[in-house]
Amino acid sequence: MRLSLNSFLETKVGPPKITTEPKLENIVSTVNLACELDLRKITLQAKNAEYNPKRFAAVIMRIHSPKTTALIFSSGKIVCTGAKSESDSRTAAMKYAKTIKKLGFEVKFREFMIQNMVASCGVEFGINLDELMLSYNSCLLYTSDAADE
Repeated sequence: MRLSLNSFLETKVGPPKITTEPKLENIVSTVNLACELDLRKITLQAKNAEYNPKRFAAVIMRIHSPKTTALIFSSGKIVCTGAKSESDSRTAAMKYAKTIKKLGFEVKFREFMIQNMVASCGVEFGINLDELMLSYNSCLLYTSDAADE
């Protein structure tokens, strides 16, 4: 008797759990440090920082708690990604600002703003995306994969 992978998993671990409660997956925020930054200095003196100006015009810096990545631009603007809550996003942005301040820059913490939030959830029914688009076309954008073919 052969079992499909799904049948096998259901006998070993039970049916898949469907979660209807939305879960924040990623928050993107920005902050302005209100000063010009020397990206080479930051890269040489800070931990967990990388800079390759031929590939991208920003320092990429990472911290472990909260687990986030920042894009730090010479203009003093920072884009922070990877946080799982709004408060973690602010905390991470403040940690990046503090790290840069310790390197001798006159930073300020201005214009912090959440730019985007990505959440996921499971539902117990199928969703007709074409029908959804037709019903709510004034407030959403949807491009089907079929259009790419």
